[in-house]
Amino acid sequence: MANAADLRRVALALPGTVEAPHFDRAAFRVNRIYVTLDAGGETANFKFTPDEQVFKCQLAPEVFQPVDNAWGKQGWTMAILAAASEGDLKAALEMAYAHAVTKPNHKR
Repeated sequence: MANAADLRRVALALPGTVEAPHFDRAAFRVNRIYVTLDAGGETANFKFTPDEQVFKCQLAPEVFQPVDNAWGKQGWTMAILAAASEGDLKAALEMAYAHAVTKPNHKR
């Protein structure tokens, strides 16, 4: 069973990650936000690709579910921390972090 302290510890151990407020959540970012933690420390929203989202939600539906709005269609995925193992949490953080360390290509 994972918790907010576990998420914070693992996320902040990833190189370059900083924590900052983001609306009513805590955001963890390198070049961009890759996970947010709700104020109560019960859920976290991870930025996956849509394919990764499907994989995570099929692999552990008791832990992961798409965010229920347009952000969810972009890959943002909610995790219920109490249902996640530390392994689930570490793997999800590393997956989301991998996308955040590379800057997106902006076409002009």
